[in-house]
Amino acid sequence: MTTLHLADADATAALGAALARTLPARAVVHLRGDLGAGKTTLARGLLRELGVQGAVRSPTYTLVECYPTAAGEVLHLDLYRIADAAELAFLGVDEAAERARLILVEWPERGGAGLPAADLELRMRIAGRGRDVELVAASASGAAWQAALPAPAPDTGPS
Repeated sequence: MTTLHLADADATAALGAALARTLPARAVVHLRGDLGAGKTTLARGLLRELGVQGAVRSPTYTLVECYPTAAGEVLHLDLYRIADAAELAFLGVDEAAERARLILVEWPERGGAGLPAADLELRMRIAGRGRDVELVAASASGAAWQAALPAPAPDTGPS
């Protein structure tokens, strides 16, 4: 496990970009954290680095957004509004997951066993003006991905 302090939204997006630059062949990322913890900001930084142009919306209301990229399709889910994990079947997550190179899941605890297992779990929380994030490898691929990330610059700003 690695814990990082992200001083602001730019640092959160930069972590997303670093994850994109070291992306393995296929991966599932579970993004955990309260509202406002930076999950969508991190996803947006990752998607931008993969070349997504235009609006990158939080899928809070659509529940699922698919993004074609040169690196392969990215599936971004926000499960905050689902009441039961059985709703994943109605969303077509299984079909989309089969073709996606990367699956980003916000609020994975609401999807239960209906979700693909995470390779990397990011546990995000508000810390002063910034965010703290714990990166937890949940598979061998996730451990290799985490190890490939560049070492963060020391944070000297206020929390």
